[in-house]
Amino acid sequence: MALDLDGPRLPPANGAPPRKLVIFLHGFGADGNDLIQIGRQWAEALPDAAFIAPHAPEPCAMGGGGRQWFELTFRDPGEYWRGVSAAGPGLDRFIDRERDRYGLSDADVALVGFSQGTMMALHVGLRRAGRLGAIVGYSGALAGGEHLKDEITHKPPLLLVHGDRDEVIPIHMLFMALQGLTAAETPVEFHISHGIGHGIDQDGLYMGGHFIASSFAGSRF
Repeated sequence: MALDLDGPRLPPANGAPPRKLVIFLHGFGADGNDLIQIGRQWAEALPDAAFIAPHAPEPCAMGGGGRQWFELTFRDPGEYWRGVSAAGPGLDRFIDRERDRYGLSDADVALVGFSQGTMMALHVGLRRAGRLGAIVGYSGALAGGEHLKDEITHKPPLLLVHGDRDEVIPIHMLFMALQGLTAAETPVEFHISHGIGHGIDQDGLYMGGHFIASSFAGSRF
């Protein structure tokens, strides 16, 4: 993953220099434009936060003009772990660069993932040298959960949201993630969006934005 990773950005709604940073990590076959508008919906709860949604580093192997953090065949049970392990270091460097761009600390940074982006957020966010302000994951999975207990470095506030009718990453992947996080003694909040498929509903969006705001405020520490 190249250090010139970039994507659409939104400045803080209050017009001041950023005091917080939210990084969106999109899903397989999408790009940063898929999530960046969430920043507008979260502007009221996070008025001093800048938002960035980097495009994943690789063209999607299935075509369509989208991007991927790593290739998926949907046939190999080990590809999630190999994928996040390969892509993780580059994302970690990108977070460092963006944090330093604004003169912030890791505690001022939140990661928000969707689907494959959630896999990346969990893998990198729980292994960083510094403790992040929050991690929110939508419709995702914990790759290589059996490795987490030996590799976790910090336990930031963590929220997972999943639709009970998700046809791409089924709801049982949420419960597998919770099992892996519990084994690593990692506190996690979760919400099941009833009647929702592979997507994010308005309740999930509201919950994610306010979870990050309260984490930044210190009420979840």
